[in-house]
Amino acid sequence: MTELLLFASAWAFGGTDACLREARAAPFDGLEAPPPLTLQDCRALEKTLRDDGIPYIAEICTGGSYAPASSVPEERHWDDFRDQSTRAVEAGARLLTCLAGSDSWPEAQAIDFFGRALDLGRSLGAELSFETHRSRPTFHPWATGRFLHALPELRLTCDLSHWCVVCERLVDDDAVLSLVLSRATHLHARVGYAQGPQVPDPRAPEYAVELAAHESWWRRAWTAARDRASPSVTMTPEFGPDGYLQHTPFTKTPAADLGEVNRWMAGRLRAEFGD
Repeated sequence: MTELLLFASAWAFGGTDACLREARAAPFDGLEAPPPLTLQDCRALEKTLRDDGIPYIAEICTGGSYAPASSVPEERHWDDFRDQSTRAVEAGARLLTCLAGSDSWPEAQAIDFFGRALDLGRSLGAELSFETHRSRPTFHPWATGRFLHALPELRLTCDLSHWCVVCERLVDDDAVLSLVLSRATHLHARVGYAQGPQVPDPRAPEYAVELAAHESWWRRAWTAARDRASPSVTMTPEFGPDGYLQHTPFTKTPAADLGEVNRWMAGRLRAEFGD
């Protein structure tokens, strides 16, 4: 039987401490957050999570930013990846979800980087999953499909909301979707649309088509995981701030309450995929 595990996002809830409070309450099971900056703090987090029985997914982000400049050298990406992965293991992460590399790289360079990263993950005893994120080599469905053919061990954190805006449409290539979703290790449950990676509010009827499309993709990933007898499927509702959440001009009134939306999405996922 495949178990659903829902993770609260530190990015969405405003930091690790706030996210921990969510992770201790329904409907969430665990925490998704960057590893702490020092080994001492990593070990303290590992103890807290172990004592509370809270699973942890570490977010690895290379190049100094969620959207690194194209001029950042590969060596900086590699140093970030190695250092953060080491700290994540010390913090007891069950999975490292990786925003790694740059969309400016030739595909051969990205394949080489991913291969080296997988080798490092094996040496650390860590499970790696590379996010389908803008500004990264996996920003595009068809490029990502070629990476998956080149690297049979490559696994993905599927956040297909990014691809909706990159492609300016809901992804409609069933062959590449089937390949991508068969390699999904983790899912970010945010709903994108043709002009952005986050609809203003997924509960709004005007975004019913986009919500249904994303839910159909998550369902396919769930089915693929169940068919390969995965013990669990991990999902993180990830509606976030930071330019993703729309605001009314002049008043800066947010279009929705992010905590409310993420809890609503978690409850919807629990109803669909939980026991």
